[in-house]
Amino acid sequence: MCLMKQRINLLIAFSIVALLVLSTVQCYLVKTTYDYKVAQFHTEIKNEIAQISNNYSDIDSVIVSKKEALYKELTQNYIQGKKTKSDIKNSILENQFRNALTQKIQRKFEREMPDLKIDFAIVLNKFILYQNSKKADTIFSEKPFIQNKLYGNLASLNHAFLVRNYVGTTNGLFKNEDYKLLTEDSMYVSVIDWEMIILRRMAVVLVLSLLSILTLITLFVIAIKALIKQKKVSDVKTDFINNITHELKTPLATLGISTKILEQKNIRENDENFNAIVNTISRQNNRLQSLIDQVLANSLAENEIELQKEKINTETFLLSIIEDFKIGYPKITIETDFKTEKTVLVLDKFHLTTAVLNVLENAVKYGSSRISVKTRNIENQFSISIEDDGIGISKNKQALLFEKFYRVEQGNLHNAKGLGLGLYYVDQIIKAHQGSIAVISDLGKGAVFTIMFKI
Repeated sequence: MCLMKQRINLLIAFSIVALLVLSTVQCYLVKTTYDYKVAQFHTEIKNEIAQISNNYSDIDSVIVSKKEALYKELTQNYIQGKKTKSDIKNSILENQFRNALTQKIQRKFEREMPDLKIDFAIVLNKFILYQNSKKADTIFSEKPFIQNKLYGNLASLNHAFLVRNYVGTTNGLFKNEDYKLLTEDSMYVSVIDWEMIILRRMAVVLVLSLLSILTLITLFVIAIKALIKQKKVSDVKTDFINNITHELKTPLATLGISTKILEQKNIRENDENFNAIVNTISRQNNRLQSLIDQVLANSLAENEIELQKEKINTETFLLSIIEDFKIGYPKITIETDFKTEKTVLVLDKFHLTTAVLNVLENAVKYGSSRISVKTRNIENQFSISIEDDGIGISKNKQALLFEKFYRVEQGNLHNAKGLGLGLYYVDQIIKAHQGSIAVISDLGKGAVFTIMFKI
């Protein structure tokens, strides 16, 4: 049993590891798909914006002409020494037509891409002057920063992505010397709620992934429950075999001894002793038969039990069971409190008698010396409650009371001998009558079994 428990624990551990590995792989595949969808979305945006505009002149040629004129003026001022590099940068970033071009670009996005809400920023990266007689003069060259924004309404580049770079050249002549100006601008955009757009595109993948993970978890839980149940059944079977072996040993040993005694001539010649031994053999034979019948009877489910119902007066019927019980247990005090009058129900007298006796005997088996039997009519139902003052049943074990072969344990030992079939049989009989049975108990405070039948 210990080896089987170790195997089950090892199998559970391997199953958990396998489940974690599969879940990790599934999450990795989802993340990979997400990254691919993001890259695909960015490519789509870039292509759409590229179709909208190849240059600023596509949006407003007048403003572009003003921008080029400003660049020429600033360049000539710089060559003359009238402007520093810092002055040129500030003049470019604070140009007077930045708001007008921002609005025109924004309106074009809204018109050409109505399904998307786009914020953008065009930042200045480079401003480099080339002169024939001199090497290149880098007036301005920085990484893309939002502080270098020429146009747009983006407040940060943190969640934006690069759409395209605009590289422009301006040729000029100043003091009979040719020069060329190289500028580079970068456009960054941020699509509002782009994460939701990606998630909507991944809806099928996400649903299938979630279903697969849930299916794996469900199958894992079912498998673990099945293993635990199988182990429990195995433990119950082992316990049952031990108990039935113990129960059979006593009558078999008695029969063996009685048989040897009968072999003695002086016993056979003494009628009194002979009859006593024969009676002992008869009783032990009846006990063996009773044990076999109990096992066979309790192998049936409630829908397999054949009931022979008849009309009975419940109060009279219960009193007869109690009188028979008193004969077998004369030291047990039984009190009755019947608040019903001549209630007639259609029941199987034989099976129900056995069921009630099993509850009474179970009370005695677990330490009761005083039993109270009460009847009540509660909302069109006939109630029989059997209350004892025995050792009681802990809360965590009450749900198992009516399971086949289950017996309440004290520590690791069964103080009361039996097969664990009595209350299971009671439950099956009551269910076969479309009734119900429940127990209320506290450890050390006895128990109350309540049987309900429809009137």
